[in-house]
Order: sequence, then structure tokens, then C-alpha cells
Amino acid sequence: MIFIDNEGHTNPKLNLALEEYALRHFDASTNYLLFYINEPSVIIGRNQNTIEEINPNYISAQNIHVVRRISGGGAVYHDLGNLNFSFITDHDGQQISNFEKFTAPVISVLNNMGVPAALKGRNDILVTNQKISGTAQFSTGKRMISHGTLLFNTNMDEVAKALHVKLDKIASKGHKSVRSRVANITDFLSKPLSMAAFKNNLLAGLYQASEPFETYKLTETEWQAVRDLKAEKYDLWEWNYGRSPKFNIQRQKRFAIGEIDMRVFVEKGRISDIKIFGDFFGRQPISDLEALLIGVPYQKTAIENQLNNLNLTGYFGTLPKTEFINLLAGTD
Repeated sequence: MIFIDNEGHTNPKLNLALEEYALRHFDASTNYLLFYINEPSVIIGRNQNTIEEINPNYISAQNIHVVRRISGGGAVYHDLGNLNFSFITDHDGQQISNFEKFTAPVISVLNNMGVPAALKGRNDILVTNQKISGTAQFSTGKRMISHGTLLFNTNMDEVAKALHVKLDKIASKGHKSVRSRVANITDFLSKPLSMAAFKNNLLAGLYQASEPFETYKLTETEWQAVRDLKAEKYDLWEWNYGRSPKFNIQRQKRFAIGEIDMRVFVEKGRISDIKIFGDFFGRQPISDLEALLIGVPYQKTAIENQLNNLNLTGYFGTLPKTEFINLLAGTD
């Protein structure tokens, strides 16, 4: 087992790029362990509809990263109080979905620290009925990642705010997250422990449970390749939002000018069709506005740019453009 040094990087897009690069390009005859800590971010599962998982107003206001990972499962919140672990190993056809095998050494270390953790359900680590870790896997066919979170001292208020989604009428085939009762590992420790000390204790415990480790530092050439992957994939709207499964959503609100009821159909992250109904009064055909929105990324900034030079008075009367955009984008 070789421990990969991520050199303290906390950008989630870079860390996910590093993880994928190691999976695809590091020595296939060797097992690897990677730790990383991310600054505030929401990490979306591979098969999820990003829009269904996040609170866009709060995400934008707090500059929280939204990044899609290559593994399945649900959306999770990361901050500097959350430690992520990743085992990169061979895939022999037997290990995929075998979460017990990969979580066992982590659970053992936690138990030795006095935290009565155990694997419950398919892929969660719990203390009593409180979730302290969720895990996921991804396979290339020959190699695989088994990775997970460890909620050490995460700001639970931020978890609730970032992942709080309004009850709009959304229909999609995306894999929806199941919210669980969560807790921090620090809640179960007999004495205070810093994140650095916790990370070192976990690493030392994993060392003891395996063959001797060595630490690997990436070359500058390898880091450049990681940065390239980040730029070409994890930085892109097309990956983080555009890869969402197709879905449709209803946005409805009553304004002074009357009620607006929109049915929005989204495919590959772009508006593929939109119908606007209501009891408002307008001189211009609403179909003209609908046509203007076809093909636009379903994202507030993109909608603003598309409607920047358009006067909506002819369609709705004296409705401020910002109110229409907020309704359409779900940021009202």
C-alpha cells in the first residue's frame, strides 16, 4: 500500500482530479491510499440531478463549490472539518459493492480511538443511529476506487443549508439523496483532538493493519496532468451540471401582474422545452419568449445573459425582469 501525498490541497476539483488520475494512470500492480480535505463544497453523485440536490441561493451567496464525482451515491457536503479517504485497488469482480472490506480497517481504527462505529446498511458508518461516514465506489473494469467521508468536525448547520432543496415539483430519473441523521466524530471522543492529529492517528492505525506503507509525492509533470484533468473536466459546467439526467420542473408564483406557471424541460443541463401559463396580460405572444429560452443552460447566469437586452413588459406587463428570472431559475 502506498500513501499518496496530496500536499495539503483543499480545492475539491483538484482533489477529485487527483483521485481519478491516480486511478487511471498510477501503477496498476499497486494499491494506494489517498487522504484529502476539501474547502466548503457539495459533491454530487455521478448519476444525480444537480439541481435537485442543492440550495442554489445559499451555494451562490457562500461561494460553495459544486462538483460531480465519478462514483455513484448521494450528494454530500464537505468542509475543512471533513476527512476524505480513498482506496485505489484492483477490481477482481468480487470487490465492487463490498463496502465491508474497505470500511473494516477504518472502523477498526475508530473503535480503537473509543468511537463505537459500525457499518450499517449498504455503505454507511454509524455510531448508534447517527451517520459519521458515507462511502461509494467506482470501477474502470480493472481498477477501482472505494472512497468515503469522515465527518470529524463538520459544520452541521452548513450541511443543512447547502443541501436544503425547496419542494418544487421536480420529476427526473436522477438518483436522489436520502438524508440521514448525521453526527461528528468529535462528539464521541473522550478528549479533544485536532484534525491533523485525527488524520495522523487514522494513518498510523491503517499502517498497522496493512503491509508497510510508503509515501508517494507526485512529480511536477504528474501534477500538471492532474491540473489539466481538472480544467478539462471538473472545472466545467458541462460535467457538474450538464451531465444531470433529463428532468422537468414546475415553477409557479403569483405576482401583482397575475400568476405565472412554468413547465420547464431540461436535458443535458439545457432547457429543451418550456411552456409558460398564467392569468397575466401581455401584448406579445408568450411563445416568442419560450423560443428564446430553448437551448439555454438551466443556470441563472446563463438565463440572465440570454434575456439581458429583452424587455419583458410586452409579455407580462410591469413585472421586474429579476423576479421572472428568479422564478425560472428557482432562486426566488
